Amino acid sequence: MNDTRTALVVGGGIAGPVAAMALAKAGIEATIVEAYPGGADGVGGALGLAPNGINALAVVGVDEAVRAAGQPMVAMVLQSGTGKRLAELRTAPDLPTPQFVNRHDLYRALHDEAERRGVRVSFGKRLTGLHDDGAAVTARFADGTTATADVLVGADGLRSAVRPLIDPAAPGPRNCGLLNVGAAVPDTGLAPTAGAMHMIFGRRAFFGYQVFDDGSGGWFANLPDQRRMTAAQARELGVPHWRNVLHTAFADDRGPALDLVDRTADDDLLLLGATEDLPSVPTWSHGRVVLVGDAAHATSPSSGQGASLAAESAVELARCLRDLPHTEAFAAYETIRRPRVEKIIAMAARTNSAKAAGPVGRVLRDALLPTVMRRFVTPEKTAWRDAYRIDWDTPVSTVAVAA
Repeated sequence: MNDTRTALVVGGGIAGPVAAMALAKAGIEATIVEAYPGGADGVGGALGLAPNGINALAVVGVDEAVRAAGQPMVAMVLQSGTGKRLAELRTAPDLPTPQFVNRHDLYRALHDEAERRGVRVSFGKRLTGLHDDGAAVTARFADGTTATADVLVGADGLRSAVRPLIDPAAPGPRNCGLLNVGAAVPDTGLAPTAGAMHMIFGRRAFFGYQVFDDGSGGWFANLPDQRRMTAAQARELGVPHWRNVLHTAFADDRGPALDLVDRTADDDLLLLGATEDLPSVPTWSHGRVVLVGDAAHATSPSSGQGASLAAESAVELARCLRDLPHTEAFAAYETIRRPRVEKIIAMAARTNSAKAAGPVGRVLRDALLPTVMRRFVTPEKTAWRDAYRIDWDTPVSTVAVAA
């Protein structure tokens, strides 16, 4: 039987509102506290929501709101920098169609729905400390206020403030060796890609783009670079610098990369800095405090699974807290989630290596990738990842989890 009636969710990004709505569905009153003084409208680039992520959002009834905020992504077309078509991947017809969505649109859709359901959100609450007395947990904030609940959920992302508070030896993010740049382009000048995301393994860098039915679109570039550059440091170098970098990176590749870069307004160029992940976090919970989403298991964007895994974990955590005392619930949640998320993080790391291949590796990659994709990246072989569903209605038991 559960012992959780209230929850404090630290972090109001993507995982936070999903966790709060899932907890509410489980009969647990959740409040979100966000460090920043206002919302994240207009912040961030685009991301993909995979079928499994949409399945998780459907459990809490927000999948349709998210679909309305995005664009269908019915296929991924992989190409080499020479223009050779390497593979085409399509989602199995019985699964939800992946969505290409701007992060700020996803954020707004989730927050609007959470607020509609009565979830309270407090801004300007930067966490500075925790006190767990065994009966409840109290969060302390920089503004001098406190908040107390039965459990505290750290949904505060890759640079979580909660993670080191429950484990001072917790690892920080790992640099993936790729810089991330992108933009939305109101007028691409290109024909629509019919719902396909095109991904080009270029000679010097990786480029992805999709053009929508109205001629608008979005693109991103992964530039091999070992510098651990923050977004702020990238912006300090200035837009002209990055235009030169992008022109050099894609000068010898076939495809629309240079045209899309040139059609991007200076103010629309997103300089996101180094891509990072968090391969394995040893401690996911302590006492009445638990981590969820990127705070526990951040994958690099190459997986296309970051937001989807966050949604899954938020829903699964709520399901466990619904059915078990918090200590057993946290253990069950980690047992269910850890193997899956760490497998996907490792797969994304291998993709990062392919994007940053040198001259010899590039030739081998382009030669072998079509065969690899045909044999190993089929709907049947990827069903464990893409067709994943959380069985909300089945009670969680420690016996079943241990088995």
